[in-house]
Amino acid sequence: MDSLQGLQGVLDQLYASMLPQCSELIGVGRAIAGFAALWYIAVRVWRDIAHARSVDVFPLLRPFAIGMVLLLYPAVIGVLNGILQPTVTGTAQMNDNANAAIATLLQQKEEALKNTVNYQMYVGSDGEGNEALWEAYSGNAGSMSPFSGITNAFQFAMAKAYYNLKNAIKEWLSEVLQVVYEAAALCINTIRTFQLLVLAILGPLVLAFSVFDGFQSSLQGWLARYIHVYLWLPVASIFGAIIANIQVNMLQLDISQIQASGGTYFSATDTGYLIFLIIGIAGYFTVPTVAGYIVRAGGGSSLGARVMQMGTAMAAKAVGKL
Repeated sequence: MDSLQGLQGVLDQLYASMLPQCSELIGVGRAIAGFAALWYIAVRVWRDIAHARSVDVFPLLRPFAIGMVLLLYPAVIGVLNGILQPTVTGTAQMNDNANAAIATLLQQKEEALKNTVNYQMYVGSDGEGNEALWEAYSGNAGSMSPFSGITNAFQFAMAKAYYNLKNAIKEWLSEVLQVVYEAAALCINTIRTFQLLVLAILGPLVLAFSVFDGFQSSLQGWLARYIHVYLWLPVASIFGAIIANIQVNMLQLDISQIQASGGTYFSATDTGYLIFLIIGIAGYFTVPTVAGYIVRAGGGSSLGARVMQMGTAMAAKAVGKL
């Protein structure tokens, strides 16, 4: 799990290291924007002269403003990221708080489990269990049969295997869902990072072409798309906090089972929680759609839509099997 979570930091480093490469397109963008500005100003000045009216200077300031943005493009991207970063930090704090609660409950569960008689009999400090303690609790210690040693050893081995299997089922399901959850989060963040890099690197060209008549909307579309994709991570962190709270409830159930019966077992309530986890993981793939509720970007993301459809289909199959 730690290795998957560590890849999130790799994506952040990838974005920071590749972002300066957009400077290679700034010169191209300036050339295109310079030609577009001359064309933009010339057409409007000539039209006003042809209609024998005074030249309106204010609309002619637009290409100069875009040119200033091109000159300061790295700083503009930094300001844009700085404005949006608090959304990432705030939602990540929600996720960190939930994960801290999970870590605390896991420690409490481990301590409660170690204090049970069943754990001391079947696991013990060395992981091999304590056959003498089992014989004392099972009432087989005083057996004088010549086959009692073999019988007791076999019964103890079977009881220990059953105890370990019973605990391993829930542990295995929890680990599998945790891996799927981390993989879904990594998938969303990877696609987000790639799209942000493409948008940032091609930003100077978008700014340059937006000077031409008929391409003005490309600037608004680019800005809306950048904000929309940037918000994927905050929305994903909210989904992660929801899933973490479900895991908190599952761990609290495990601790109550250990305190009541001396062990944990798979119950109908656990099935309900696992279904909620699967639904939450499927909801992870709707992150692009949910982010679109905040900032509506023109055009659809075929890659994001395909990922969302694949994730929803896999989750539906998993729910059907349960």
